[in-house]
Amino acid sequence: MQQSTLVRLKENLEFKTPILVVGLPGVGLVGKLVAEHLVDELGAEKIVEVYSPHFPPQVLVNKDCTVRPVSNTIYYAKAKENDILFLVGDHQSTTSQGHYELCSLYLDIAEEFGVKKIYTLGGYPTGKLTYEETVLGVANNTKMIEEIKEYGVEFRESEPSGGIVGASGLLVAFSKMRGIDAACLMGMTPGYLMDPKSAQSLLKVLCKMFGIEVNMESLEKKAEEMESILEKLKEKEEQQTIQEVKPTEEDLRYIG
Repeated sequence: MQQSTLVRLKENLEFKTPILVVGLPGVGLVGKLVAEHLVDELGAEKIVEVYSPHFPPQVLVNKDCTVRPVSNTIYYAKAKENDILFLVGDHQSTTSQGHYELCSLYLDIAEEFGVKKIYTLGGYPTGKLTYEETVLGVANNTKMIEEIKEYGVEFRESEPSGGIVGASGLLVAFSKMRGIDAACLMGMTPGYLMDPKSAQSLLKVLCKMFGIEVNMESLEKKAEEMESILEKLKEKEEQQTIQEVKPTEEDLRYIG
């Protein structure tokens, strides 16, 4: 099968111990929301585009009715003393083979740019229509776990119990073979809808880690909109529960 294609928009790039932040689409779009928000707030510059036959066979339609192929993109921004690279995009791979190929490609780029730390971002599905501010983490070494704990990230024994599917997990595991420290940070989310509120919790942790401040107003507005939708869903859920437990006339005849 044809391999994925890299399009370099900038050449001869050099960075000072850069950090790679990965926010690809996943549960609740939590990681994607956080990474794209930071790209916007930090005025990050697009430096690499990735195209792959493992992405869905579709094009996306722009506001002006022109089209573009599905892709993932790497951006660069400087935040205080940190050089930060952001991997964001439209889709993860639709195939198992593609996940491994693309993760290998992303790690090749990380090595080329001298990345020493990777943070993948995602959502931890709770299945409940309630909000938790907790951010869970896993890492590829215990030293990094101790470092991240200082920022309020929780590490729970053998959690997530079902493992982590996709780039967020694979990049953390395979980066160890490249001598790169890596961790996956996950915001708690119901998992049913886009979750900007969970994204806010995760964003606060990253801002502490990187020593930066960003405007969260746009995420707050999205969170308010989604909270309204969740309240309606909760009401429907409660009504269904009441209907299910409400005794019928036949049931009442057996109450002594």
